[in-house]
Amino acid sequence: AAEHRERRRLENRLFRRDTVERYERTLFPPIIDETLRPHLAAGRSELVDLGHQLMMNLAALTAGVDRPEGTPDETSRLYDYLMRFIEGATLAHYTGDREAKAAEVRAKLQAFDVEFVQPSANRRRQMIAAGEPLPHDVLSVLLTNQDQLHLPDDVMVREIAFYLLAGAHTSATAFTRVTHHLFRWLERHPDDAAMLQDRVFVQRCTHETIRLQPSSPVAARWALADIELRSGRHSPAGAQVVIDLLSVNRDPSVFGEQAGEFDPRRTLPDGVAPYGLSFGSGMHACIGQDLAAGYVFEDGDDLAEHLFGLVPEAVQRLFDHGARPDPDDPPEMDDSTARPYFGRYPIVFQR
Repeated sequence: AAEHRERRRLENRLFRRDTVERYERTLFPPIIDETLRPHLAAGRSELVDLGHQLMMNLAALTAGVDRPEGTPDETSRLYDYLMRFIEGATLAHYTGDREAKAAEVRAKLQAFDVEFVQPSANRRRQMIAAGEPLPHDVLSVLLTNQDQLHLPDDVMVREIAFYLLAGAHTSATAFTRVTHHLFRWLERHPDDAAMLQDRVFVQRCTHETIRLQPSSPVAARWALADIELRSGRHSPAGAQVVIDLLSVNRDPSVFGEQAGEFDPRRTLPDGVAPYGLSFGSGMHACIGQDLAAGYVFEDGDDLAEHLFGLVPEAVQRLFDHGARPDPDDPPEMDDSTARPYFGRYPIVFQR
């Protein structure tokens, strides 16, 4: 819809390189330190919860969800909202009573609006009235362009909840999966332990993980007009085209004979993204891909100026502190969903 395109056009401005750089170099490092501190003190952690805590704190900044109390209890309440929104987004794969879960998610969305969205919006309206500079976040963009967008309140709430969900859940899932793949890679390639200090290598591990395990296994599009693809296949107007990302991202003709294996040293043809089509392409590409996974490092790039992405930076920090799988408490998969998510992933810090 035209309204959707206009909203995305305005929101896209938040994810330019200067904003990505500010998040990676200024805003996110203290969030990592603060979130990791109690886990490092305990000498152990659980990756699934830790990843969601880390990425939720960042996603709240991006979305414009204020936390005036700044207390652990307030963070816990926001985390509970996030986990319910995740259940709503993955409802098709839920193994329990879906109608009951959908009703629970709707109730949580209303409570989230009252507790977090309305106070955050009122604060920004007061800043607008006073002529004060606004934070660089989605809520500020929507409010300052309300005369143009005419967003109903329920749409604005869903938009903020979406950015909180999308920014936290996909990045948190990637965070756990990248760490898992690195653990397994080091078991098979112990001589690569020194590579954990190489931030480009850790970023490549992130891209390789996202290629093998995209956030969604498929992408769907609808043909707006009759079109003939380069393969010769014809798609009539109105037809739904489903892209099997798991197959496309493991195409041996593109990614080599071992396309289904994790290999951060993989050599790619020119013009092929190391994460495949996991972030989409063109006008529908993921709005936060540069923030989450950084820019692809090319030979000759200035390492000091390179932006690695928030997931690689968070994974890097884990290994800086000697993260290892807990030998006495192996990881478990989440049995409440048909999607391949870890339910628990205990780790210890050896440094």
